[in-house]
Amino acid sequence: MGRKVTVATCALNQWALDFEGNLQRILKSIEIAKNRGARYRLGPELEICGYGCWDHYYESDTLLHSFQVLAALLESPVTQDIICDVGMPVMHRNVRYNCRVIFLNRKILLIRPKMALANEGNYRELRWFTPWSRSRHTEEYLLPRMIQDLTKQETAPFGDAVLATWDTCIGSEICEELWTPHSPHIDMGLDGVEIITNASGSHHVLRKANTRVDLVTMATSKNGGIYLLANQKGCDGDRLYYDGCAMIAMNGSVFAQGSQFSLDDVEVLTATLDLEDVRSYRAEISSRNLAASRASPYPRVKVDFALSCHEDLLAPVSEPIEWKYHSPEEEISLGPACWLWDFLRRSQQAGFLLPLSGGVDSAATACLVYSMCCQVCKSVRSGNQEVLADVRTIVNQISYTPQDPRDLCGRILTTCYMASKNSSQDTCTRARELAQQIGSHHISLNIDPAVKAVMGIFSLVTGKSPLFAAHGGSSRENLALQNVQARIRMVLAYLFAQLSLWSRGIRGGLLVLGSANVDESLLGYLTKYDCSSADINPIGGISKTDLRAFVQFCIERFQLTALQSILSAPATAELEPLADGQVSQTDEEDMGMTYAELSVYGKLRKVAKMGPYSMFCKLLGMWRHICTPRQVADKVKWFFTKHSINRHKMTTLTPAYHAENYSPEDNRFDLRPFLYNTSWPWQFRCIENQVLQLERAAPQSLDGVD
Repeated sequence: MGRKVTVATCALNQWALDFEGNLQRILKSIEIAKNRGARYRLGPELEICGYGCWDHYYESDTLLHSFQVLAALLESPVTQDIICDVGMPVMHRNVRYNCRVIFLNRKILLIRPKMALANEGNYRELRWFTPWSRSRHTEEYLLPRMIQDLTKQETAPFGDAVLATWDTCIGSEICEELWTPHSPHIDMGLDGVEIITNASGSHHVLRKANTRVDLVTMATSKNGGIYLLANQKGCDGDRLYYDGCAMIAMNGSVFAQGSQFSLDDVEVLTATLDLEDVRSYRAEISSRNLAASRASPYPRVKVDFALSCHEDLLAPVSEPIEWKYHSPEEEISLGPACWLWDFLRRSQQAGFLLPLSGGVDSAATACLVYSMCCQVCKSVRSGNQEVLADVRTIVNQISYTPQDPRDLCGRILTTCYMASKNSSQDTCTRARELAQQIGSHHISLNIDPAVKAVMGIFSLVTGKSPLFAAHGGSSRENLALQNVQARIRMVLAYLFAQLSLWSRGIRGGLLVLGSANVDESLLGYLTKYDCSSADINPIGGISKTDLRAFVQFCIERFQLTALQSILSAPATAELEPLADGQVSQTDEEDMGMTYAELSVYGKLRKVAKMGPYSMFCKLLGMWRHICTPRQVADKVKWFFTKHSINRHKMTTLTPAYHAENYSPEDNRFDLRPFLYNTSWPWQFRCIENQVLQLERAAPQSLDGVD
């Protein structure tokens, strides 16, 4: 009897509710797996409907169309002679479950509902699904008639069971279950399950790729066994980018690694592994075997099929590999670039319009579009026909083949520098030089006539003419005059996005790109409905510190020397009058804190879940060598005051690529009120009492801190 098994897992770029496209991608992945000799194929979580359907899961249509796709899969000759494991929502006894449907040769073997649902951060699975809570228990599920007609089965087992083939035993866990303290793979492994599969819908967060890999390798090193992980890949319709990283591991080592970011819609990984390696590995761990001898058995679904062949002595087995990780700068250059590509092709627009100010944030956004163009050219060079077809549709030229990223960038990116009398020559030059180096179609214009016209209306109606603070005006006047400039830029950005291609005799419209970073959003250091208002924002989840490192990376990776002067210039909004032609306003002065401090506040507020008092207590220790308790208190109060005054701006924040767990994005991720008592009287009094206590207790020990 054979003992070597060839198994396949995949990463698919599924799209919510795109049942037609999703079906084709699933079929293609099964075909590739079969061609490589695999006899088991695992796909991502909820791959039939796409993971990000959100409230569409409530609709009976979503359930109906999922079953229709399942019927098409059962019927297809492609799915013959390979165990197929697909994901879809299923309603059992009027309760909706997030399920794996495992089938072979037109017979449904098992419907396995998810037992631990993801319900934190961006995940809301408990809103739509119920976890299956009956461990090691199955029921009969009455199949819809369209499925019965194909499978000739009235019912199929539904619940927590495993598959017993002639040669091995296979068990499923779904995404979140791998993260729970007592994952199903522990008990399954103890009960003799040799192959564990995990279908995921897991999105990208900077510096987090190792978490998944560590969990999988640790699971198989403690308990032995083969582990397959599948994941969705790409933007399936909202702020998240699902970052692939499909993998196959055995006994604590990785045997196949999928890409984290790529433009391939279908990526299949296969490995040939020897089941005897699992058995001998387990046999020598006596503590595991003691636990296994006491394990409660799982219901087994018998499958008349083998994953191995009779004569496999000469079949080569896969070798272990070292997992290769991207640096954070590479993650930024690839993740948002792939997300932008999905957004562009799926929205059927002709390109992007980016207001380019000559500062770090908009420069970083321009670099992401350039990076996207590099990925597209690379993909076309490697023979990806789907990407080539998409490019031709976007630029509306059926014979176009992109070879040079600069040429492609010139066709799909329009950059626009919008000067006012408060703009310096330096920023204008920086923007122009960067545009030349990436090849974008660049426009320079002056907004002063529009600002003058708008202020003219105000003066006509009120008989008053507001002044900048530099000319003797109040802070109210100063802020209003800055905001008018900022908002007129937004109006012009949308006008040029709609009509600049028309003026050049080219078909289509452009998506407006925003470029406010995560720290500015957290503090509300932006004008509501200015250029931070756009269609999408690829850097809205990335901190200023990371963006600066990314821009430095682009200087080296893409030889964009124009970025050097952008990096060395102080960050400024350029909305106040210049002093002798020089910038008189800088971001950090305006904000009253540094970007580095802002990142710390952001992480403590969101990730560590701290209010003003807890944050003060935490920072007392963290900053004890650089600040007195009084200084810490003042900083914390200033941050919470500014954050709460400006929280309302988060409700209109442009949809941004999610990259940081401390994102303040109000719509899906960071759910809070937007009308606060911004003086925080009770909380700030607690801080004040603590400071006074510390100052009374140890005045001498605080003297040395400046």
